[in-house]
Amino acid sequence: MPSDLIRELEELQEEARSAVAEAADLRALEAARVRLLGRKEGRLTAILRGLGALPAEERPAAGAAANRAKTAIEQAIEARAEALEGGARSASEHDLTLPGRAQWHGARHPVTLVIDEICEIFATLGFTRARGPEAETEWHNFVALNTPLDHPAADMQDTFYLADGVVLRSHTSPVQVRTMQAHEPPIRIVAPGMAYRRDPWDASHAPAFEQIEGLAVDEGISMVDLKYTLSEFARRFFGPSTRTRFRPSYFPFTEPSAEMDVTCSVCGGDGCSACKGTGWMEIMGAGMVDPNVFEQVGYDPERYTGFAFGMGPARIAMLKYRIPDIRMLYEADVRFLEQFGGA
Repeated sequence: MPSDLIRELEELQEEARSAVAEAADLRALEAARVRLLGRKEGRLTAILRGLGALPAEERPAAGAAANRAKTAIEQAIEARAEALEGGARSASEHDLTLPGRAQWHGARHPVTLVIDEICEIFATLGFTRARGPEAETEWHNFVALNTPLDHPAADMQDTFYLADGVVLRSHTSPVQVRTMQAHEPPIRIVAPGMAYRRDPWDASHAPAFEQIEGLAVDEGISMVDLKYTLSEFARRFFGPSTRTRFRPSYFPFTEPSAEMDVTCSVCGGDGCSACKGTGWMEIMGAGMVDPNVFEQVGYDPERYTGFAFGMGPARIAMLKYRIPDIRMLYEADVRFLEQFGGA
């Protein structure tokens, strides 16, 4: 592992020990946590951005060292918080003869944590977060995306109708359409939000679910840009040793299209029951934007090219946190939710 990285991690841990010990109250301790471990501008985050520049054979060890540093800092912060909370209490404020009662501290939902992390990663790659209405016209939800209403692909995304020509969107792709209608290229967006389909309620499906889609449009964009961007995202999200592969697929609004797989996070690619012995797990679909879509929004398909992708944050959360049943993400059982940090 490069000595520079070791030195930076050692300096970070020394700084953390001093900052945590000097925190006089919980507010000061929280400020120290954000400065050290904050997702956007924290010291550790800045160090982790340099992992991508390391040779491939050095990244696993570097990532492990960074994880150890993060764990040590989190434990120090947690111990200091307990000490500060204990010091703030006094016998005069509580009846010490009463039995103790545990308190549950709220935290962000695991799917929310995943959405924020995904959007932050793409932000570093030049993408902006975009949003759109959940009640959409048939034109935005189907027709503009090269899916005529009598096309079999429209049946695959059969959704809930609110009125004639108005549906609950079956994906967040209409946000891409509205963005292209409102802006000229270059465009780079990610669009998180709820989607609705008449899917069964089982271990891997839900009729209402979060989705994240992305779009990049400019002159000269190719499949190479798509593969590099999505592979870089996978390495930053799942770890620097993550491998990716792309398999041919079909989507009405992209051509060519592909399914993207990553090495199984459970077995590391060796093959297990979670990945059905393949060593791979599918995380998203992607492809080059079909010229027909550009024509629908008024772009010149001879001048512009682009790529689009879509993934389900719930599925990503299941992979990241090894959750076996998607229905657990919709339950309000605090014993399940309290396992996740990020408050």
